[in-house]
Amino acid sequence: MLFDTSAWIEFFQGTRKGKKVRQFLKVEENFTNIVSFAEVINWCLRNNLENRINSYIEGIKKGSEILDLDEKIITLAGRLNYERKMVVKNWGMMDSFILATSLLYDLKILTKDSQFKDLQNVEIL
Repeated sequence: MLFDTSAWIEFFQGTRKGKKVRQFLKVEENFTNIVSFAEVINWCLRNNLENRINSYIEGIKKGSEILDLDEKIITLAGRLNYERKMVVKNWGMMDSFILATSLLYDLKILTKDSQFKDLQNVEIL
């Protein structure tokens, strides 16, 4: 299972959806693309949680295998971003990195984001 940033944020907030994420952490082998670190940091800064950045990033590292970007992911993400922007409102490059990672590693995506709802192999929280 590939955790999207939105899944981690729900987990950190302790929401009902975050409790579902906790269950996946217990029973599923899970992965996180390193680009999610940038989104978590951005979210922390926007929500006056700068003092939690390090603990959240360390929590992700402890709870998930981190997948780095490589040329295959970057190339596929560029193509996917071009295609998805034609059909999905609010699709972003970070979404493309997550989708490309899931396709190349054959992983199901765990996300709260509705931009992924038309895709197979996605678990929407």
